[in-house]
Amino acid sequence: MQISLYPGQRLKLRFGRRRLFGLLALLVGLGVGVALHWDERLYFYLTRQMNVTDQGVANRWLPAYRVQIDAKPIEGIARNLSAITYDTDLDRLLGVVNGGPTEIVALSKTGELLERYPLQGFGDIEGLTYMGGGRVAVSDERAQQVSIFQLPAVPRTIDSAEARFFSLGINLNGNKGFEGVTYDAAGDRMFIVKERDPRQLYEVDGVAASLDGGLQLKVRDHSDWITGQVFATDLSDIHFDAATGHLILLSDESHLVMELSGDGRMLSYRSLNGLFSDLKRSAPQPEGVTIDNDGTLYVVSEPNLFYSFRREG
Repeated sequence: MQISLYPGQRLKLRFGRRRLFGLLALLVGLGVGVALHWDERLYFYLTRQMNVTDQGVANRWLPAYRVQIDAKPIEGIARNLSAITYDTDLDRLLGVVNGGPTEIVALSKTGELLERYPLQGFGDIEGLTYMGGGRVAVSDERAQQVSIFQLPAVPRTIDSAEARFFSLGINLNGNKGFEGVTYDAAGDRMFIVKERDPRQLYEVDGVAASLDGGLQLKVRDHSDWITGQVFATDLSDIHFDAATGHLILLSDESHLVMELSGDGRMLSYRSLNGLFSDLKRSAPQPEGVTIDNDGTLYVVSEPNLFYSFRREG
């Protein structure tokens, strides 16, 4: 038996389907928003970032930073640029090229390649920090190991046998381990971020003192700062800002630079998404962040892109 529908019934059925599809799309959108922490980001923006206070001005206040150099390809580096740090002694930047070959590179503050330091015998190097006096630390993502060594005065190959190291075999997760490392020289503290699954933040106290013969390492787990305050789905780098005592966090997946206070409170953020920032295009894969003594913010992105930002106002 064939059942035919009157025009009015067809119209009701059509609108009913549209409502159903609309409801499903809304539910999917809400689910994606929660998974990507868009709800938390919007809440922070409405309650904190739109209301600038004197305290906000005293912080780095990342919304005030404007792009100066936008996605400049670094000549001499084809791909795998990961991590960046500021060399306070020589007023230059240091970066890591992770593979093909693995090396530390010295860069000018406008993104020109200055020197190369090939690394031999090291693993999956993702993080880099300058500790002072020519000493650097690199983090191995897969092994969750931090290796510390001197950069030679004249560039040459650095063998892993020259390094001293410590490792934290906690929540080992392959290619989602130690992604960034930074150092507080005044407090002799190192901060390390684990990329994801889960996102984690560790503080290791007494690093330089232990290297100099007085073993006194103390490890603190600040992962509750991340789960409670950071609305990014992953962490790709970290920088300790000596001028404020705050931590600057970078997220590749969420395209965010974020500022945390010394006790783990979210203070400000800025986007690296081209739709929500002053960048011409979204940074494709932001992997490194640092700030120099003049307050300039630097970000590097794979494959070989260089960004700089200055605060206005």
